[in-house]
Amino acid sequence: MALAPSGSSPAQVRELFAPGSEHTSPGGQYSFRVLGPCCRLFDRDELPWPCCRLAWRSKEPSWRRIGRRFVPDLAARRCPSYAVELLQPGSRPTRTVLTLFSQRLQGPLQEWWYSKHPHSLDPANVAPSVPAD
Repeated sequence: MALAPSGSSPAQVRELFAPGSEHTSPGGQYSFRVLGPCCRLFDRDELPWPCCRLAWRSKEPSWRRIGRRFVPDLAARRCPSYAVELLQPGSRPTRTVLTLFSQRLQGPLQEWWYSKHPHSLDPANVAPSVPAD
């Protein structure tokens, strides 16, 4: 993954980690093998409504949720997320999703990762298109 130089802001991501590549965690406590990029989703059915507050306000969420159950996680939409195997010494590899919050996706890469356009649902859309220099 190439990172663009930056000042005090988070590193800018210009390309994906290759599937099968191994990397060290940002703190150096473990390493991980990349299985592939993924979109971190939020499950709207896990929201704790109705709210337990005593005083209800006028615009409380309703029991009837309208729209998709799984939506992109807004906290992770600017950062790359990968399906990975954690490689910890002395234990079995553990599969999980890892979001690299210390890095930021550049515009075209973020658009591919969390696109709202219908063409992004095409199964052949497995990697971002490389812009011509």
